[in-house]
Amino acid sequence: MTIDRELTAALALHRFGFGPVRDQIAALAEDPRGAVLADLERPQAGRVAAANLPSSGEAARALFDYRAEQTAKTKLAARARKEAKMPGAGHDLPDAAADLAGAMPPAKASPQLPAQLIQNEAKARFDAAIDSEIGFVERLVWFWSNHFCISADKIFSMAGPYEREAIRPHVLGRFADLLQAVESHPAMLFYLDNEQSMGADSIAGINRDKGINENLAREILELHTLGARSGYTQADVISLANVLTGWTFIGPGVPGHGGEFAFVKRFHEPGERTVLGKRYPDTGAQQARAVLADLARNPATARHIAQKLARHFVADESPQALVGKLEKTFLDTDGDLKQVARALIEADESWTLQRSKLKPPAQWIAGVLRLTGAQWAIPIGRVMAAQAALGEALWRPPAPSGYPDVEAAWIDGVPHRLDIASEFAGRLADGLEPLALLDSSLGPLVSPQTRDTIARAESRTQALALLVMTPEYLRS
Repeated sequence: MTIDRELTAALALHRFGFGPVRDQIAALAEDPRGAVLADLERPQAGRVAAANLPSSGEAARALFDYRAEQTAKTKLAARARKEAKMPGAGHDLPDAAADLAGAMPPAKASPQLPAQLIQNEAKARFDAAIDSEIGFVERLVWFWSNHFCISADKIFSMAGPYEREAIRPHVLGRFADLLQAVESHPAMLFYLDNEQSMGADSIAGINRDKGINENLAREILELHTLGARSGYTQADVISLANVLTGWTFIGPGVPGHGGEFAFVKRFHEPGERTVLGKRYPDTGAQQARAVLADLARNPATARHIAQKLARHFVADESPQALVGKLEKTFLDTDGDLKQVARALIEADESWTLQRSKLKPPAQWIAGVLRLTGAQWAIPIGRVMAAQAALGEALWRPPAPSGYPDVEAAWIDGVPHRLDIASEFAGRLADGLEPLALLDSSLGPLVSPQTRDTIARAESRTQALALLVMTPEYLRS
C-alpha cells in the first residue's frame, strides 16, 4: 500500500463525502475511486428511514390544526379573563376553557409540534450523513436540495418532507423527473407564490380581477434550468408563468388531502403559449410538464448543472475540462444524474491534490460529528443552532438561489467555528485520543506543523477543537 493511495483515499473522503471515520482511510486506500463509485450502487441510495416522519400533506394538516388549537386556546383564555371581571363571577375558567388549557402547554411555552416536526426531519438528515460509509450520495442530496431550495421561514411544515419526497427519490435518476417533482411540489409552489397565480383570462382571474405571478417561472429559467444570461427573455418568463397557472395545492385545512398538489383548471390561462421559440398547445396541467421536459434537455441546462456540480465538489474556479465532461455526459444520457455523478468521479480533473474548497458550515459540522462517533451526545436542536449561528441555517436559505457555494461566502465566519468546535469538543472529547484521531481524520494530509500543534494541546478538549479547525480539516 503506497502513501499515494492513502493520500487519494483521504482526499476522496473529504472532497466527495463528509470526512473519514476511524481507520477508513486505510480501508479505502486499495481503490478510492471505486469506493466512491460504489456509493452510487447502494440499495436505496439517497433515501432515509422515514417510517415515523409525516408526508408534506400530513405535516401541513397537523401544523394547521395545531395553530388553530392555539388560537382557540388564546381566545378562550381571553374570554375567561373577561368573564372573571364581571360582577359575581368566580375565578374558575369555564369548563371548555379549562379542558383546553389542560390539554395544551402554557401560552408562553415553546411550540411543541413545530419544533418536533423540524427536529425529527433534521435528525434523519444528519443521521444519513453521519452513518453513511462515504457520504457521496448524501452530498448529492444536499447539493440538489440547495439547488432547488425552499425556505422553512415561509413553508415551515414542508421543509423536511419536501427534501424526502421531491429530491431524494430522484437524486440518481433523470434530471427531467427531478425537475417535474420539484416544480409540482406544494412546498415549491407556495415558496415561489404560484399557488394563487392565475391567468388574467382564466375563469378565476376574470372573477377576481387577478393575474399571474412570475416568481416560479423566473426561477425555473434563471436558477433551476438554463441559468442566468442563457438567452431567455422576459417574454419567455411571462409565457411560462401563464403555462404554470393552475398548478397549486389543496389548503391545509381540508381534512385528508390538505397540502397536496392540485391542478385547478379555473386558474389556468387558456390558449397556446410560446416558450423559447416553441409553441405548446393548451393541454391543461400537461402544458407545463411539456415545457419542463424540454427545459431539462436544453444544452444551456446541461452547462449550468455541470458548472454548479464542478464548483460544489472540486473548486470555486472549476477546470473547464471537467465542466465539459459533465456537460457532455448530461446531454449524452438525457440527464441521467447517476451517470453524471460517475463522470465526476471518473474525471482526473476531480482528483487534483490542491484542496481549495472551504467546507460550508453544515458539511463541516456533519464531519465533526461523524469523526467523533458520538454525534447525539449533542442534541439535534443544538446542532441546528450551531449551523444557524455559522450562517447556514438548515432549510432557511436567504434567497431562491440557495446558499452560496464559494469561499467568499464563508471565510469571514471561520473564526466563529472555533467557538462551536470548543463547545462540541467539550461534550465529545472524553475517551478520544487526539493524535490517533488526527491520523484517522486526515492521515497523509497532515502537515508536521499541524501534528505538533495537536501534540502540544493542553487537554483532549483543546486538541479536538484545534484538530477540526486545522486548514487540512476545513478544506476539501
